[in-house]
Amino acid sequence: MSDLHLDAAAPAAIAQFIAFLRAPATRAAAALYILGDLFEVWLGDDDDDPARCQVIDAVRELTASGVPGFILHGNRDFLYGAQFESRSGCQVLRDPIVATLEGQRVLLTHGDLLCTDDAAYQLLRATVRDTAWQQRFVALSLAQRSALAGAARSGSKAHMQKAAPAIMDVNPDAVATVFRAADVDWMIHGHTHRPAHHRLQIDGRLRHRIVLDAWYDGGSYLEFAAGEFNARRLPG
Repeated sequence: MSDLHLDAAAPAAIAQFIAFLRAPATRAAAALYILGDLFEVWLGDDDDDPARCQVIDAVRELTASGVPGFILHGNRDFLYGAQFESRSGCQVLRDPIVATLEGQRVLLTHGDLLCTDDAAYQLLRATVRDTAWQQRFVALSLAQRSALAGAARSGSKAHMQKAAPAIMDVNPDAVATVFRAADVDWMIHGHTHRPAHHRLQIDGRLRHRIVLDAWYDGGSYLEFAAGEFNARRLPG
């Protein structure tokens, strides 16, 4: 799953996610992969927001039950570190990464790296992923970080309203380059909030790019079982 954007302002989404984690089918899963933007914002590993703590505790229940959890940094929650791993029981993976699911090699990525036409965003991404920048940011108080994150979200919304829709989507050449470099036939990502199953011919090979849905209109996830991917909607 990806792009849950969980936040205290949307308690129904938090309740839906926790119910999903506690469902018998989830407790029987081989693993859970969250491909970024679990939260609307993550202020650092000392983030003590009650709603986010509630989510982390629920994730910890799942991983403690024996289901491995894996998570990627998203564009809203790129500050996960060692303390988050300890609190949640999830392993933070590098992005992109190739996972082997029942023998099938699948590239997992948040998806923002593929949006190369959005030069302004890519510059911002490089800035906030810089270690020195992150050290300066987390040295601020939580109140200061929260205020800056709010301003950044407002700026992001303004940028999205001004930018051409095509710029906000993935670049086809970037997608092809990643497929070739990873030598895979399957790619799964979120970020664009444009759920779809794209079938592409690249270098004479059929490739599949599955885009995960965001949780703004209800919860969803992608299930891989018996060699097949199936998109699922959550009740409620």
